Amino acid sequence: MAHTVLLAEDDRAIRNALERALTLEGYRVTAVADGVEALAQAHRTPPDVLVLDVMMPGIDGLQVCRVLRAEGDNTPILMLTALVETQDRIAGLDAGADDYVVKPFDVEEVFARLRALLRRSGETNGAGASADAPRPAPAGATGRLIEAAGLRMDPQARRAWRGERELELTRTEFELLELLVRNAGIVLDHATIYDKIWGYDFGPGSKNLAVYVGYLRRKLDEPGAPQLIHTVRGVGYVLRED
Repeated sequence: MAHTVLLAEDDRAIRNALERALTLEGYRVTAVADGVEALAQAHRTPPDVLVLDVMMPGIDGLQVCRVLRAEGDNTPILMLTALVETQDRIAGLDAGADDYVVKPFDVEEVFARLRALLRRSGETNGAGASADAPRPAPAGATGRLIEAAGLRMDPQARRAWRGERELELTRTEFELLELLVRNAGIVLDHATIYDKIWGYDFGPGSKNLAVYVGYLRRKLDEPGAPQLIHTVRGVGYVLRED
């Protein structure tokens, strides 16, 4: 069965072009022009994935994202943005978005990111318990834990802790941290991380990974405690407790 996409974009030309491209790619698309319509449609007929423009009149894409997440809706969300500053992208991630594409974009990149989001969503919904040996669990943990560098993660429940502090992570942040924890002490190059997390290498010019690592560090780091995610210049990232 074709995946359903709810597309919210106030620019008619972009909306029509993207709706047509997604339809030709095999998606069933519902296209709306603003955030109010997007929320109404999401409540009426929940889609498999949302594509939201950040800048829309009235209720913008960030507000739509916040409302859905506050309601407990974990449907994957891809943001479309003309804003290129790191802080603007972080605002989208902080609102609960899973990924973003910067305008002007190549439609093939949109397809690649949607495939990755839908694949990860399917893996999460059908995930079984981790193969790791069970560990004593923090209060509220439900599955088998993985541990490294003072971090504990429950992949089945999608929860993570540093010490006793629970971390509030988006879907992508959780999967990036899980990849680093499972490979603690191993330097993972950019291409490997892109392939494992997004299923697509967006090339050396992409800032996508750096933004997610930076935001993840903000959530992990604690005053007086060692930094856990280290940059290996020209190669990638490694999780270790120095």
